[in-house]
Amino acid sequence: MTVASRTLGSEGLEVSAQGLGCMGMSTAYGPADETEATATIHRALDLGVSFLDTADMYGVGANEELVGRAIANRRDEVVLATKFGIVFGPGGSRSANGAPDYVREACDASLRRLGADVIDLYYQHRADPEVPIEDTVGAMAELVTAGKVRYLGLSEASADTMRRAAAVHPISALQSEWSLWSRDIEDEDVATARELGIGIIPYSPLGRGFLTGKITSAAELADDDFRHTQPRFRGDNFDRNLELVERVRELAAEKGSTPGQLALAWVQAQGSDVVPIPGTKRRSYLEENVGALDVDLSSADLARLEEIAPRGAAAGDRYDDMSWVAGHTRART
Repeated sequence: MTVASRTLGSEGLEVSAQGLGCMGMSTAYGPADETEATATIHRALDLGVSFLDTADMYGVGANEELVGRAIANRRDEVVLATKFGIVFGPGGSRSANGAPDYVREACDASLRRLGADVIDLYYQHRADPEVPIEDTVGAMAELVTAGKVRYLGLSEASADTMRRAAAVHPISALQSEWSLWSRDIEDEDVATARELGIGIIPYSPLGRGFLTGKITSAAELADDDFRHTQPRFRGDNFDRNLELVERVRELAAEKGSTPGQLALAWVQAQGSDVVPIPGTKRRSYLEENVGALDVDLSSADLARLEEIAPRGAAAGDRYDDMSWVAGHTRART
């Protein structure tokens, strides 16, 4: 199949209608397998999924290195996105760094790990409450002028942050969690992004795999899988969320799709400015995800999904520490 393209933002960033999140190839989702991860990236490119997403914090740089090796001979086929701004401290603690000097340092380090001359889309991963967003985006804009970066993005940014950032330099993309069971982006951020001409990149559009229907017990996850720490994967929340997935499964069967394809199709149906980046480290799951592009949802289907998974339907918060999410306790700088 040929994957269509979508244009994000006012600056002309063109990407495949579905992207590939690469984080799990190096961290968070159990044992890594670089051979299969590389084969998955190559298969994605063969299918026309050319929009690859990574970040400097994924595997503490290891994921950028893996992606860089995988695309070394196919760089011209790729729209390459990475992020900066989350740094690790003692004991695995995390903080945000948006200082201009750090922005420049982080970009150069990412370029080295990726083996690239330019980053197509460069995101601030999380806002730094101690640094005005104008200063951070100003430094990011300098990277565009220097030819090291083509387009700018923000991740989990509040409406106010987007407005202030866009006043400094055009922002092409907002990357935030958005799925059938994570819909708080609809409160204000989607409308603001559209007002400002910012494309929307939903991460975890499959609810960290839960919405695929393939996870029936937390015991199935590897011991080091970070989902063990997520409220929605624990205790009574897990059981209640399974009930939601079963209702998705019923409609998917009627549509002749898998639950995951139906969930992805719902995200894709939210607008022509929406490009989800489901993550996987296996070719079989990649191919299933791409199949979602062929799932057409009628207005009746969308209404049924609204009944199945209305806003707030999921049991439990997205993260244990919601302070890392815009609009919650983190400063909205």
